[in-house]
Amino acid sequence: MTNCTKRILAGAAMVIIAGGAAVAEHFGIPVVRILSIIIVLGMIAELIIVIKKLPKNKCLEKSNLITFVFSFAWLLFMLAAAYFVGARPWVVLLLILVISFADIGGWFFGRHLGGDKMWERLSAGKTWAGQIAGIACGTFAAVMYGLLGTDTFLPQLLWIGISISLLSQYGDLTASWIKRKIGIKDFGNILPGHGGLLDRFDGWIYVLPLVWLVML
Repeated sequence: MTNCTKRILAGAAMVIIAGGAAVAEHFGIPVVRILSIIIVLGMIAELIIVIKKLPKNKCLEKSNLITFVFSFAWLLFMLAAAYFVGARPWVVLLLILVISFADIGGWFFGRHLGGDKMWERLSAGKTWAGQIAGIACGTFAAVMYGLLGTDTFLPQLLWIGISISLLSQYGDLTASWIKRKIGIKDFGNILPGHGGLLDRFDGWIYVLPLVWLVML
């Protein structure tokens, strides 16, 4: 089975899980909040495991120590955000939908259109064409979410879609920067073709905390 096939199957499984969570929420079961908390806890656990596996001298490097402390603190901030934003499950489902479409759109069109690299030192596969396509796909998903939910075009979802799509892609680049800095390919291997939870949900890195701050 190719890596591409694994990526598609794992992505399809996550879509099914998100759909099941939406159905559960319809019946008053707070599955979205629970799943959000579990995901962020898994991301924290992955970071701890990665640090433990690194050579001691690499862990004690000043720049790496600062990176680890800041990353761990930010993940704790994300955990709090997951708890509070999770109280509004339809907001979380919107985030998942937009980030997923932005990620798939950026990956697909970036791979097929090619073009100039965004930041080759961090992520060799990221292109400007992929970023623009990802933003367009994520924004489309946000607008469709509003149309399907309310049968009304909500213009504010255009700006929400653009903002979430853009922030999610820079979350991806941040995770790539951390991996390059400490010399690893993936944070884990829990999701075939996707790496670990930190690799798959790196789009949440900026989106989830900032959505929480906006809600506050």
